[in-house]
Amino acid sequence: MASSQREISVSEFFAKNRHLLGFDNPSKALLTTIKEAVDNSLDACEEAGILPEILVEIIQLEEDRFRVVVEDNGPGIVRAQIPNIFGKLLYGSKFHSRRQSRGQQGIGISAAGLYGQMTCGKGPRIWSKTKRGKMHAFEMQMDLSKNKAIITLDEEHSEWHRKEGTRFEIDIEAVYKRGLRSVDDYIKQTAVSNPHAEIRYLAPGLDAHRVYERAVTEVPERADEIKPHPYGVELGELMKMLRDTDSRWLSSFLQEEFCRVGPKVAKDIIKAAGLSERSYPTRIAREDADKLFRAIQKTKISAPPTTCLSPIGEERIEEGLRKECDADFYVTATRPPSVYRGNPFQIEVGIAWGKPNSDQLDVDEQGRIVKSKRKKTTDTEDLLGNADEQVRVLRFANRVPLLFQLSGCGFTKAVMQTAWKNYGLSQSKSSLPVGSAVFFIHMASVWVPFTSEAKEAIAAYPEIIKEVKLALQEAGRKLGVHIRKGKKVSSEFQKRSYIEKYLPHVGIGLQEILNISIEDREEVVEALRETMETTRKI
Repeated sequence: MASSQREISVSEFFAKNRHLLGFDNPSKALLTTIKEAVDNSLDACEEAGILPEILVEIIQLEEDRFRVVVEDNGPGIVRAQIPNIFGKLLYGSKFHSRRQSRGQQGIGISAAGLYGQMTCGKGPRIWSKTKRGKMHAFEMQMDLSKNKAIITLDEEHSEWHRKEGTRFEIDIEAVYKRGLRSVDDYIKQTAVSNPHAEIRYLAPGLDAHRVYERAVTEVPERADEIKPHPYGVELGELMKMLRDTDSRWLSSFLQEEFCRVGPKVAKDIIKAAGLSERSYPTRIAREDADKLFRAIQKTKISAPPTTCLSPIGEERIEEGLRKECDADFYVTATRPPSVYRGNPFQIEVGIAWGKPNSDQLDVDEQGRIVKSKRKKTTDTEDLLGNADEQVRVLRFANRVPLLFQLSGCGFTKAVMQTAWKNYGLSQSKSSLPVGSAVFFIHMASVWVPFTSEAKEAIAAYPEIIKEVKLALQEAGRKLGVHIRKGKKVSSEFQKRSYIEKYLPHVGIGLQEILNISIEDREEVVEALRETMETTRKI
């Protein structure tokens, strides 16, 4: 038995367990591949301060095989890094970085290349050009036993159709479908959460590219990297930091390796641990490290800085919803930054409320209630549902749509736990409210607590649930005012329609009783109508 044991490569592990990364079935695999490539493109453009222009194409090769193309106008990738980024799992710069970004694990895009290799026998093809460099074209395979790329084509060209950018192609076994949780749905939601991006999308069945125009022309502010917060460090990590530090004294170690730790806080922690400020960090034993860890938990330390976050913003959320949702009413709310396990995060919500493709009641310049036709969206697939269906919940983590595991997501649980009847919505116990509405929920964080490597749902941390509920309640109060006003206007319109309907009959009755002429009857009816309008205004 001992002779048959060997080290397992991470590439081999995920090749056999690709469902962990979101490649459960051909339909989901297509979405995951595009999602990972688009996320990388958006991240690269934003970090370079470039307004993203993303091209996404799905080309059907055979009945069950498709070619996925994702191209961006980002800063490009230097030649030496291309094989590592696209042909090596768990390779990236964001895992240890404490600032907001879409990617975290260094798995996604290389896992898509691995899936293409496993299902079609071909690895990814990459074209990339930096601003001052030449265009490099690569084709590669992944060596599963060594978790590294095998280069099958490496060419250099002086000309390319872009001044800078990256193009990714992969042939995969897949199934293309429309509707909820499809690639179409993902692209539309990405356009909502990234109103600064322009996305050109071509899929089977479309004669031309569908263009999602940008609604704003400013690149989101780049988040700053911060040091770890003492509350977010566990004992094992603290011991490793003590071993690896270059600090000479324990006091300087606490101040240099952590954020929000000044001389006074460091002194309080060391005193509570019963240690000396002049202790050598690298010589601290496990027992003393445990005392230090417990002292940190008991010491009052300020929350970490929030410059590491880059929220979407209420105005941009509303602009994104208006761009893709044909609704009657929009409301947004943003919570102040909060903390879970030493990690700062911020919750933003938006609600689009309305009844698509129906008449609506409004008040004209003279204060009269009128009925008008609602404008129709140019896109046939509006995000709003019907009034007798459950609301649509759009979940986002660092601007990335979460399309699967709706019921197991902390965001969904927060929506269910909110008493929406207080705000005029119909809701059964422990379920989503009913109505023609879209609920937009976004979490900006340096480290998003996903429930799995596939990054499909948010863990139900009490701190996160609380913040989401508070944000929903804030937006719900404004929505409730609008709904109650709408019901009042609707009731008044209905009463007025009854009076309008029977006024002519009243006139006929008065004519018969008083024996007046037709002209006098019309004058009486008009006087009654004017009296009704005057009374309504009063």
